[in-house]
Amino acid sequence: MNRAELKSAAKSQIKGNIGILFIITLIIAGISFGVSFVLYFIPGGSLVSSIIITPAFTLSISRVYLNLANGITPEANDAFSGFDDFWSSFKVSFLAGLFTFLWSLLFIIPGIIHGLSYSMAPYILAENKEKSAMDCIEESIEMTDGHKWDLFVLNLSFIGWILLEIITLGLASIWVTPYMSATGVNAYLSLKPRPTSFETTAEEVTYTPVDNDVKVIVRSTPSNGSYTTAYNTSATTDNTPNDISDNVTADNNADDNSNNDDSAV
Repeated sequence: MNRAELKSAAKSQIKGNIGILFIITLIIAGISFGVSFVLYFIPGGSLVSSIIITPAFTLSISRVYLNLANGITPEANDAFSGFDDFWSSFKVSFLAGLFTFLWSLLFIIPGIIHGLSYSMAPYILAENKEKSAMDCIEESIEMTDGHKWDLFVLNLSFIGWILLEIITLGLASIWVTPYMSATGVNAYLSLKPRPTSFETTAEEVTYTPVDNDVKVIVRSTPSNGSYTTAYNTSATTDNTPNDISDNVTADNNADDNSNNDDSAV
């Protein structure tokens, strides 16, 4: 996980999208503030509002920046996409918060460490709406194993930008917030296990010539809302899209056969 590469990719992703990302952030911040203000005069109202709407908005943000990383331009109504899985987002947020709190009772450092362990759970849910909250937590723990220090340093590297937000009275957040969010998604994608096999059709293949090679991106979107991205750079620019699709399928079939042979040994 290279911080410079993650941040460079984030800058490219948000370029030209700052306006719509600011609108989405404004919608979420406005609604959150409004609900909190209304419930402020009710005992425990502010806490209830944060528990109810924050998890869904967190899921919305995760989906917005995951889509952005995959070349999908966000829309204003994406701010509410997390409410489609309101209950799941609540359970993920509740469990992550509960476990982090319990670890923090031992000392603040275990709390921080385990908080980082659960940090990928919203992204996992955003891509896999059929997964349970506990599955998302457990997968996040596995995904961040051996990378928690990297994630801690990555978060720490934004201190200067956060100070800039304070100095500019929040004005810099128009750019800094998307920058940090996109970097977080890129960190997740860098830790996400690559699929070993997949099925696709020629229509799902996009390819970009790079010198004498072709970078192939194959995306499958099942009905459950998750998607898979894979890469193949072995094809040449002489291939047609159908040829490339055949090459990708053949390469993955070969990988599957190789894995079967290894298992037999």
